[in-house]
Amino acid sequence: MEDSKPAAVSAEALEAVTEAMVALHVRYHGRAPTSARTRMMGEDMLACLLGEVYTDVEKTMIELQHQALVHETRSTFQHAMEHRFIGVVERLTGRRVAQFISTHHVGPDLELELFVFKT
Repeated sequence: MEDSKPAAVSAEALEAVTEAMVALHVRYHGRAPTSARTRMMGEDMLACLLGEVYTDVEKTMIELQHQALVHETRSTFQHAMEHRFIGVVERLTGRRVAQFISTHHVGPDLELELFVFKT
């Protein structure tokens, strides 16, 4: 049996994923990140990097040394929402997602959404 190469994800699809991730952020966090970009990492991973994602409440909590609480809240929310993120990426890329990994960082203020495609 011959292995078939997965379909390439177009630049238009990557831009659509970026726009969709920003739209989800606006809907559920009440504001857009100041930067966002989506790239393929090889043939089987898609990464969306969002910059300056924290809300004013989260920034205040971080200033008050409650980074762990912000991290826990964001992580719990991302876990609860993963099916929506996966659904958007599958619809826009035409590829099936095997794993979704979401993480965020304080200083610099970044969020990374990583999708590993089924091969």
